[in-house]
Amino acid sequence: MEFKFTFDDKEYILNEDNLEYFVNDEENPIKDIDEKKIIEILHNSENVEFTKAFFDFPCENCNEGVAEKKKFFDFLGFNFYIYTKNEEYVISTLDKEYEGLSFKRLMKSGKVDNSYIVMINVCKHCGSYSIEIEEFEV
Repeated sequence: MEFKFTFDDKEYILNEDNLEYFVNDEENPIKDIDEKKIIEILHNSENVEFTKAFFDFPCENCNEGVAEKKKFFDFLGFNFYIYTKNEEYVISTLDKEYEGLSFKRLMKSGKVDNSYIVMINVCKHCGSYSIEIEEFEV
């Protein structure tokens, strides 16, 4: 499974081959989630739009901008949320079933009990990317 998107006329492909690293919350990880599931969620959504992001550290894969001693490095970023019950995946804000729902509604009905932010950052130059999941209080 892979996810493709275009930014500034350049195509980016997110798959297992160019994944730099995957971090599932260190204190309360989601039990049944991995990079394949994140790519599947992106692949099945129509609401994914990467935007420019700048970091004060370079891409670990290509080190673009290091030789020029840049202070900021070009990435593309996208965030969304995952809601869980008993540390297991229930729904994401990108899922079609989520339309018209909210975390508070799902929590009141007992369907979810925790929320996480998923941060995806892609090197604008070489296309390598990272996925970080952190517990996030809504």
